[in-house]
Amino acid sequence: MDEQVKRPSVNPLDKLRRLTRRGGAIRLTRLNDRQFTAVSAGLGLVLAAGVVLAAGPWDSGQRKAELDRASVPSRTGGADHESALSSGPRPAPSAPPVLAALTAAVDNAAPGSRTAPDGASAALRSVLGPLLEDPALGTRRAAVVIDTASGERLYGQGAGTPMTPASTVKIATTVAALNALGPEHRIATTVRATADHHAVTLVGGGDPTLDRGALRTLAATTARALKEKGVTRVRLTYDTSLYSGPALHPIGPNENIAPLSALMTDEGRLDKSSSGPAPRTDDPAGDTARTFARLLHDAGVTAAAPKPGRAPAASRQLAEHRSAPLSALAERALTNSDNDIAEALARQTALAAGEPADFAGARRAVTAQLKKLRLPLTGAVLADGSGLDREDKVTAGLLAGLLARAADPDHPELRPVLTGLPVAGFSGTLSDRYTGTSRGTGLIRAKTGTLTGVNTLAGTVVDRRGRLLAFAFLASGTTSPADAQSALDELATALASGTH
Repeated sequence: MDEQVKRPSVNPLDKLRRLTRRGGAIRLTRLNDRQFTAVSAGLGLVLAAGVVLAAGPWDSGQRKAELDRASVPSRTGGADHESALSSGPRPAPSAPPVLAALTAAVDNAAPGSRTAPDGASAALRSVLGPLLEDPALGTRRAAVVIDTASGERLYGQGAGTPMTPASTVKIATTVAALNALGPEHRIATTVRATADHHAVTLVGGGDPTLDRGALRTLAATTARALKEKGVTRVRLTYDTSLYSGPALHPIGPNENIAPLSALMTDEGRLDKSSSGPAPRTDDPAGDTARTFARLLHDAGVTAAAPKPGRAPAASRQLAEHRSAPLSALAERALTNSDNDIAEALARQTALAAGEPADFAGARRAVTAQLKKLRLPLTGAVLADGSGLDREDKVTAGLLAGLLARAADPDHPELRPVLTGLPVAGFSGTLSDRYTGTSRGTGLIRAKTGTLTGVNTLAGTVVDRRGRLLAFAFLASGTTSPADAQSALDELATALASGTH
């Protein structure tokens, strides 16, 4: 079963109101850059969760802020994390121990290449070892925990074993795209015309988030330019030549992803959803071009039925729409496990490297970018950008290393990978995986992965010592997705609340 993503994403304000009625929220002030990296990744120890305003809103409005939410750790433990005490939460620990660890120098060597002292490893073994024995985690499991400040591997079990990552491979995709193109890169959709302005071409640039409003603006700008030349009737073509290779993902027609095209509107969705599974068109480019023709007509220019074709080499640009910055696209891909955006980012990475914008070109380009970042690629197979392909193989060491690299102050361009991770109990694919009384709610940021028989979780958390930890837990051969997810969530929670 492919990962099912709620649509739309959870509204954190609604959850905040409910939690405030139960116990009140604790506010955090704005933090400096290094403090923000850790606190936005772990949302504090038990002070609060959700302060990511500094990361900036998404242009789409899906995340204007993740508001403060109190998180009360259980005093008694237990599978359901329910507290047996009616009194208030324990006093929050003081900030200095949290911040002290964040001022330590970062080792820029490959994250996880060095092992922590035996004492630290032994402590984590005692906490994580028994949890990894849970039968719910299937027949194979792997785990890695890295201290992002020192680059040391604090824990590893099957760290170098290639396994199917499912949607956690999106971490690799977004890291590669941000490293290749930078967080400010925007994807352009353009309209070009011949010298006589009687032939117009809508040219796809690979932006799956192009929406009807942007298309209407493109049409209005195009019509204005044409009418200035005295043209009110045109031949219309649409150009999807930027992409090559098959349009269908190897999984075939599927509600989790549209046919891959350099030109599409609203990810080819046929309903009003903005995330998660949805009915998809089998002709996203043709549908977009026909809508554009109607919008041109509304703006006073008649276009014949659009046909596929390339823009002439001598054509000139009449109009352009640019997507949200790559940083925002990367965040959306991670928070909502958006397969369409992830595949688009993989192809943008291929184009930046001069590779064909197809699955093979994207695989080579993404792998090359990760190699530049000195990450452990032994056994890695990045067959697609979304994780829907079961041929994908990564190690827990690679996933945790990617997150540690994103936390490296020397790589601020990768920060959207951290800010885009779903927040436990708040957003995206973790919005309903933690309850208001769970010890992990608000403290864990992690990318989920779910395929039939595969469950994964990779993210960050600030532990009780104030360390920003990057972790990756992979399980295969699972038989109950719900039980496997609970077991993975318990592993992540143990990092936040354990005594290691």
